[in-house]
Amino acid sequence: MTTQINSNYLEKYAEDYAAIVIGQFFSSRQYMTGQDIVKLTNSVQVNFFILKRLFELWQEELEKLKSNPYFDYRDITVHEALTDFMNVLSRRIKIEKEQLQPLLQTAVQQAVQLATDPVTFYQNEISKAPAGQINEFLKENKKYYKWHNQAIFFLIDKAGFGHDQSAYLRAVAANYQVIKESLESVNLLLATFGDVKPFDLDAYLVQETAEIPSASIPEMSKEQETKSSFFDQVEIEASGIRNSADEVVKEREPEPVKVAQPTYSNGKANGLDPYNLKVKFETLSYKGMKGIMGELAESLAINQRFMFTKELFDGNADLLKHALKSIDKCGSFDEAISLVNSRYVGELGWKADNEPVQEFLLLVYRKFEV
Repeated sequence: MTTQINSNYLEKYAEDYAAIVIGQFFSSRQYMTGQDIVKLTNSVQVNFFILKRLFELWQEELEKLKSNPYFDYRDITVHEALTDFMNVLSRRIKIEKEQLQPLLQTAVQQAVQLATDPVTFYQNEISKAPAGQINEFLKENKKYYKWHNQAIFFLIDKAGFGHDQSAYLRAVAANYQVIKESLESVNLLLATFGDVKPFDLDAYLVQETAEIPSASIPEMSKEQETKSSFFDQVEIEASGIRNSADEVVKEREPEPVKVAQPTYSNGKANGLDPYNLKVKFETLSYKGMKGIMGELAESLAINQRFMFTKELFDGNADLLKHALKSIDKCGSFDEAISLVNSRYVGELGWKADNEPVQEFLLLVYRKFEV
């Protein structure tokens, strides 16, 4: 069974998503600054892909200035003055409504492509690097890669690759096969779009057969203004944002999701400990995604419903629907876990180290914990 990409769906989704975000932001403002972009949406990767494109345009502007043959841009005084000017310019980002639309649409499409096919995305990024400067290119752009960055960060300053582009491309594909099980769930990454417009993964990744696709990832592919640029300081700009819905995902080594293991007595589970669950989930890199879930009964993607129905609720879709509505009525995470313990853990034989159980409980955590 092969997967076909529905590019028309992605283009239309990105257009609609951008229109909603832009409409909300510019309803009370005339233009957007660089600091606004860092916290524009709940999807940190979308925000940073906009900044990445601005960084590229900033570099192109510098190259245009240097292309004039009548002036000596190699002169140290000119070089220093030009650097100061470009750094100040980078801190004067001013984007109006019409200018943001194409930037945001492209950023959304890139984020979806990265979430669903990190190998192809990062291989394409490597292909953009100037000849013989792949390592420098990756070091310069690493701050903009927020999702699945384990697939490429290991290559930076890696001895032995030299300037051979094909070696980098092969290494990304090989490394992905090793670490893919520890990467963030594609559903959880794409869920960051949900507060604006839910993304239908099933409409984007179309299976050739009539089977409903699984939830797995497809396998393929202040210093002075004149001393540093906004793009050099963008991580610091982002780290100053305290709103949990806007926190930047920190770079980290791959960590498997862990959930408290229930103990059993006479064939029945004693139950999951909500405090232990909160402690464990708090350590994950989904801090920017907490509190953005609406009604669970309305928020699940088709493939999530299929997986939960099959793996957790004995194939009974009505039982899943009733469970979601019951959890939605709870007033807290502790109350929700108490309900899960009393009705489902023991009766349905849920095992806490099972991936569908982990994903289900993490969604419940994100609904209640802010």
